[in-house]
Amino acid sequence: MLNKFFVSNRRDFSSLSEQEVLALAISSEEDDARIYLAYADGLREDYPQSAKIFEDMAAEEGEHRTRLIELHKKRFGDTIPLIRREHVRGYYDRKPDWLVRPLGLDKVRGQAAEMEAQAQRFYHRAAQQCTDADTRALLGDLALAESGHEQKAVQLEAEHLPEDARQEEDDAERKQFILTYVQPGLAGLMDGSVSTLAPIFATAFATQDTWTTFLVGLAASVGAGISMGFTEVASDDGVISGRGSPIKRGLATGIMTTVGGLGHVLPYLIPHFWTATIIAMVIVVIELWAITWTQNRFMETPWGRAIFQVVLGGTLVFTAGMLIGNA
Repeated sequence: MLNKFFVSNRRDFSSLSEQEVLALAISSEEDDARIYLAYADGLREDYPQSAKIFEDMAAEEGEHRTRLIELHKKRFGDTIPLIRREHVRGYYDRKPDWLVRPLGLDKVRGQAAEMEAQAQRFYHRAAQQCTDADTRALLGDLALAESGHEQKAVQLEAEHLPEDARQEEDDAERKQFILTYVQPGLAGLMDGSVSTLAPIFATAFATQDTWTTFLVGLAASVGAGISMGFTEVASDDGVISGRGSPIKRGLATGIMTTVGGLGHVLPYLIPHFWTATIIAMVIVVIELWAITWTQNRFMETPWGRAIFQVVLGGTLVFTAGMLIGNA
């Protein structure tokens, strides 16, 4: 029974034979090529030039695999042992492409650089462990090839991704991020911050009871978040508009709507009415100016129009709530 906990089903790298080292290198090159092709497939629609870079990198990994298989046939025959990285203790992991999605350009470029560095370290260690001259020579060559992949990537970018094309892809990625996350999140934050002002402060001034105000504000914020989230999901599937996944947009909208309302609700956990109310008013001012800055920064809305839409609108809603609560 205890063997399940104390006996590992992995081998130490140092215990591998030269045939097993070659088999591990072959399976690793196959995995890397498959991952690069998956990156290319995921980027092809939105970033076709970057997709070509990963296709070429996959092709190069395929060449490495071919050289390793030829050496294995020469030394050990046609039967390659089934050994993979998960069978070796301490061997570097590879994240499948579905774990790093969505495939942002910076994310996959960074992931590829990490993969090449890990492969280089593996080949250096593998070469030190082997005594056969041909095997050591090939593993050493592959270590040098992996270390030179950074320069190779630069060459591929120059070939497939000139400066204007790269700028175009970076702009497209930024636009997609804004459409999928920033715009829905900003709409939710504005709705949560502004639309909840009237019921919260009306309740506050009508009852002057902080706990009742907190419960009403909590209900208004959570309810608004759920409503806005489902509305965003149902409003557009993102296929024609290009705004991205409706689930992601709905979550961004719903969460930010709730956060926008809770910002000036939480102070009412303070028992003293005027202390809670003054803090809530300060938070409202900060929220409105934060929304104004976000509109100007990401949506390129002129300061004057952003102030008119957010600050003036929020002030009017707050005033309406206060007047109704004092009626």
